[in-house]
Amino acid sequence: MQIKDIMTHGMEAIETESTLVQAAEKMKVFDIGMLPVFEGDNLVGVVTDRDIVVRALAAGQDPRSTRVHDVMTSAVIHCLEDQDIEEAIQIMEENQVRRLIVLDRNRQPVGIVSLGDLAVHVGEDCLVGECVRQVSEPSHVSR
Repeated sequence: MQIKDIMTHGMEAIETESTLVQAAEKMKVFDIGMLPVFEGDNLVGVVTDRDIVVRALAAGQDPRSTRVHDVMTSAVIHCLEDQDIEEAIQIMEENQVRRLIVLDRNRQPVGIVSLGDLAVHVGEDCLVGECVRQVSEPSHVSR
């Protein structure tokens, strides 16, 4: 099975100059935890609900004036729509992410695939379970 068979087609996105309040409102309205970030027509990053909380609110930044570009992750972890599901799982595990931007062969974003999509559409519980375990492993030990 390929990513295009299970992914969420299309996506809500946000601009780099939007405020964190605008990003949070959009996440609330669409019940999502990640937004691709665009500068004009260019995908330049992603912002998650966790980015907003950990990088901005916990640091005392004002979400009404802090811009998305100040807290976004500029490394866009992605997969291609015609890749096999197993390849997407491997990318998620290696990068410890729960969502991937899906690109077409022209490198244009066409959707998102999440652990939830995998859990709903993939019949192999042990494969998805292992991915969740790998993604959830702490990347470093805090002391």
